[in-house]
Amino acid sequence: MSKKPEPQQNHLLAALSPEVQGRLFPHLELVQLPLRALLYESRRPMRHVYFPTNAIVSLQYVMENGASTAISVVGNEGLLGITLFLGGESTPSRSLVQSAGYAYRLPRLRVKEEFNRHGQLLLLMLRYTQALITQVSQTAVCNRHHSIDQQLCRWLLLSMDRLSHNHLTMTQEFISNMLGVRRESVTQAALNLQKQGVISYSRGLIKVLDRPKLEALSCECYAVVKKESDLLLNYMPQRQVITNVDTIPTATL
Repeated sequence: MSKKPEPQQNHLLAALSPEVQGRLFPHLELVQLPLRALLYESRRPMRHVYFPTNAIVSLQYVMENGASTAISVVGNEGLLGITLFLGGESTPSRSLVQSAGYAYRLPRLRVKEEFNRHGQLLLLMLRYTQALITQVSQTAVCNRHHSIDQQLCRWLLLSMDRLSHNHLTMTQEFISNMLGVRRESVTQAALNLQKQGVISYSRGLIKVLDRPKLEALSCECYAVVKKESDLLLNYMPQRQVITNVDTIPTATL
């Protein structure tokens, strides 16, 4: 039986003082986030803020014709629902679970109550919001100016930075929807990375073999987002350098 996730597995919650944790933790509710679960739908009322522990959630913008593109990813570094404490009750984007796992959620009234104390939670949430804005902005630039191969590298790196386990299950169609490109383009980009020895690609399984090279092949967008996150989210632990490739996170396509 797997161990129940703890709130402190979310790094933002872990960074709160014992006093603030004492006020919030009794109201946290652990929820399971299955793959493709929808947390927020565009323009629908938002009732909770979610703090992922070992799940990854994709924030997607959906066009009138149904086409969608991911604008950011959220994992154990932060939270979903920034609109609630910025004054809104809904969002123009939707939040879709990209990697299954768990999150703790907090009712919106509790979030606003603590936020309005103008204390530690306010500071951490505002700093996280700035980091998230950087990611959204850089994604827009990346989607416009960089190749699909570079976009796939960026997406794999951002996903791995947020993993708390060693695998990620996902279909080619889902990845193509997130990147806003054709499914065949994702397949070709993965094959290109395999030919360069960066990943292995067999029967739908992608395994990263050379992370430094993956970072080198990615456009500058990943580095920009990582640098800003390291600056703003100083509560985050240092990313460990993985020497055993068998322990590097994998993505099943």
